[in-house]
Amino acid sequence: MSKPPTVEDVARVAGVSRQTVSNVLNSPAIVREETRERVQRAIADLAYRPHAAARRLRTRRSSTIGIHLDPYLGGISGVILDRFVHALTERASARGMRVLIYSARTAEEEIERLADLIDGAEVDAVVVTGTFFGDPRTGWLLEREVPFVSFGRPWGGEDVYRSRHTWVDVDGAAGTRAATQHAMSTAGPRVGFFGWPAGSGTGDDRERGWREAMADAEATGPRFESVDGLAVAREVMSAAFADPAMLAGLDALVCVSDAHAVGAHLAAADAGRRSLPVIGFDNTPVAEALGISSIEQSPELVAAAVLDLLMGTTGQAVTLRERASAPEHVLVEPRLIVR
Repeated sequence: MSKPPTVEDVARVAGVSRQTVSNVLNSPAIVREETRERVQRAIADLAYRPHAAARRLRTRRSSTIGIHLDPYLGGISGVILDRFVHALTERASARGMRVLIYSARTAEEEIERLADLIDGAEVDAVVVTGTFFGDPRTGWLLEREVPFVSFGRPWGGEDVYRSRHTWVDVDGAAGTRAATQHAMSTAGPRVGFFGWPAGSGTGDDRERGWREAMADAEATGPRFESVDGLAVAREVMSAAFADPAMLAGLDALVCVSDAHAVGAHLAAADAGRRSLPVIGFDNTPVAEALGISSIEQSPELVAAAVLDLLMGTTGQAVTLRERASAPEHVLVEPRLIVR
C-alpha cells in the first residue's frame, strides 16, 4: 500500500520550497498567482490532503462550516433542505472542509448555539438557512465578524441587492413565471395561483412571478391560499372546487409548493377533473410519482454557489476568504420539469 503524499512531495512536484506550499495552504494571498496555481496543480495531481488535526493546531482554525438543521416536521417539501445539506457536505469535503450540523428550535436559540460553537473554535464559518423578515441571526453574525453566507435573501423593506451580507437564493419568481407561461400556452389563459398567506418572503416572491406573467398576457385567474401541508391544501381546494363554475373556469393551477400541488391535484380528482394541469414547486419524489409538473430548485447548484462565495473559487480549503469587496449575491434560476 503506497504512502499518502506529503507536503515535501507537493513541493518537489511544484518546484518550490516546503514553506511556499505551507503559505499556499494557509495564507494564499501572500503567494504570487503563478506560483500559487503551480502548487494547486501539484496538490490536485497528487491528491494531497492536509492533516486536519495538525492544521487545526497550526492555524487555530477548525476548517468547519456550521449549518442549522431544521426540526423534522414531516410533509413533502422538507427534502429540499436535506438535498442542500447533503450537497454542501460533499462539496465542502472536496475542498478539505467539514460540515457541522447543529439544531435549534428558534432563531434566538440558534444564536446561543452559534455563540458556543464560535467561542469554542468549533466552526470557522456559518451557512444560514430559512431567512425571514426581521431575521436576527444575520445581524448578530455581522457584529461578530463571522464569515457566513445565507441560503435565502434578507427579506425586508430594504433593497435586498444592497444587503450588508452575502447570500444565495433560488429565483422563485422566475420559476413561477415560467410555469405560468407554460400553463397558458398549453392549457389556456385562466391560470390560478395556490400560495401561502401573504407575508412570507419566499411565498410572496413566487406569487410575484405568477402575477407578472398574467399581467404580461393581460389575463386573470383566481388566487387561493393555505398554510403548508397536504391535508389542509386538499381541504381548501376541495371547498373551492365544490363550486362547479370555479372548476370549469380554471385552465390550470400554479402552486407555491409541491404539498399545495398534490393537495390541489387530489381535490381536482375528487371533483371529477383529474386532468386539470397542476404545477408544483420543489420537484419532490412525490410530485414525480404522481406525474405532477414541478419547478426544480437545484439545491446542488445552491450549495456550490454558497461555497464559492464563502471560500472563493481558488479551491483553498484552509483559510476562508477575507472579503474585501462589497457583499455578493447569487440568484439560482430554477427550471420547470414538465410531466
